[in-house]
Amino acid sequence: MQLLGQYPHLIAQRDDLLLEQITLLNLTGRYSEAMAMLDAHLFHPWEGGEGKVPAQYQFCRVELAKQAMASNDFGRAKTLLEECLVYPHHLGEGKLYGAQENDFYYLLGCCHEALGHTDEARCCWEQATQGPQEPAAAMYYNDAKPDKIFYQGLALEKLGHHDQARGRFYKLINFGKQHIFEKQVMDYFAVSLPDLLIWEDSLDRKNEAHCKYMLALGYFGLGETAKGHRYLNELLQADACHQGAMQLQSLLRLNLAL
Repeated sequence: MQLLGQYPHLIAQRDDLLLEQITLLNLTGRYSEAMAMLDAHLFHPWEGGEGKVPAQYQFCRVELAKQAMASNDFGRAKTLLEECLVYPHHLGEGKLYGAQENDFYYLLGCCHEALGHTDEARCCWEQATQGPQEPAAAMYYNDAKPDKIFYQGLALEKLGHHDQARGRFYKLINFGKQHIFEKQVMDYFAVSLPDLLIWEDSLDRKNEAHCKYMLALGYFGLGETAKGHRYLNELLQADACHQGAMQLQSLLRLNLAL
């Protein structure tokens, strides 16, 4: 971070380097700075970068929205979450058909609930239950994300559909258990691979972390917090920069999970 900060004019010439700096700001909790830097830059699409800019655009807004909710500023939280649903031009890419937005709608429902908007809250939670329900190995950026299924479960709990909610959480746990030691093989001719340097990481290690993330989400969803913390801690020990784990931590810390 310190190194990147020494050369702002050079960094601004490279979308991928600027995005790395924005990601570091998000990782260190400097969400307002990340949002300001991202919103001031016009990004361009590049092979291997699909989904990365919107992910950081949404990450900082969701975390700032959580902080606003913790401070009872539900109007600001609602505005930030609604911004996550729209891809402005400067992101350099549009929103895919069937984009997974379960977390945004779940938290929007919580905002409406706090503001006394019962019908709007229910509509948001119903929207949050939609989308792919089967966990997958998140190798490509448009694969089904486990946290989206987790938020489906939370929304179903809010709607009183407890059996369906538990079904979502059990799917995460079962997938994590079944695939955690599965050998991973890369198709190097596949498109939309989310990493620029594909030979510098271990696919098996990434898969293990991904499965532990699923296990943590599933157990927290079921209320089995001891098991949830076990897998969350193991995940963070293996990958201290796992943004999904960080978002789960802040959700739990601010008591926004149910």
